[in-house]
Amino acid sequence: MFDARSPTLSERAERVFLMAAQVRGREGLFSLEDSLEELAQLARTAGLEVVGQETQRLSAIHAATYIGAGKVEELALARQELGFDAVIFDDELSPAQLRNLERALQVKVLDRTALILDIFAKHAHTREGALQVELAQYVYRLPRLTRQWTHLSRQGVGGVGLRGPGETQLESDRREIAQRMAQLRRELDEVRQQRSLQRRRRRRQGLPVVAIVGYTNAGKSTLVNRLSGAGVLVEDKLFATLDPTTRRVALPSGKEVL
Repeated sequence: MFDARSPTLSERAERVFLMAAQVRGREGLFSLEDSLEELAQLARTAGLEVVGQETQRLSAIHAATYIGAGKVEELALARQELGFDAVIFDDELSPAQLRNLERALQVKVLDRTALILDIFAKHAHTREGALQVELAQYVYRLPRLTRQWTHLSRQGVGGVGLRGPGETQLESDRREIAQRMAQLRRELDEVRQQRSLQRRRRRRQGLPVVAIVGYTNAGKSTLVNRLSGAGVLVEDKLFATLDPTTRRVALPSGKEVL
């Protein structure tokens, strides 16, 4: 069965090439260079070795490959020179774009969303966190499932749409994934009910509840540790800690908060 819980990238340190594009009219808060640097940090958090990177400014997204045909050719040449295992795009790619790029480059292609979900899967430790990540992976990967079976066409199984055994296996996987997603949602409902009960118990204690929020790697865990003396994991990595943490903190006035 297709398993969303298995990592998108293998356990060994894979060599990856980063690709970022800025589309006219879609400029965000971050510059193209800053966004690419963050993608590199994400790759390192996932245990990958970044061997190169490239950028392109586009007037419009190319429907088939996201980037232009000339840039695709440049990536193919870079793969021959650098021998990387995967290309990671700094944006979300459509299923067709992923499939076309992998065919053109003959190498694994990922986007930022897939990379982040991979990191989430590694760093989610609570039951609720693990369930949420697994469900998110299925939601992301289900429309892209045909990409997992492109090897069947190269083996001569099925026609253009992977007719025959390939299509049968694909539909079987889709049914199993739909069943698993329904099960995950039921389990998440149970966990949320338990958390709701825990919140009601905390409210009965009469202690104010304070939330610490901020961008990834902004120092939230460090602040919690300084305030409470807790041993929350602190690393200079993006998304190093995902699971929510509640600690009792004594204020200088003597009052306590959660």
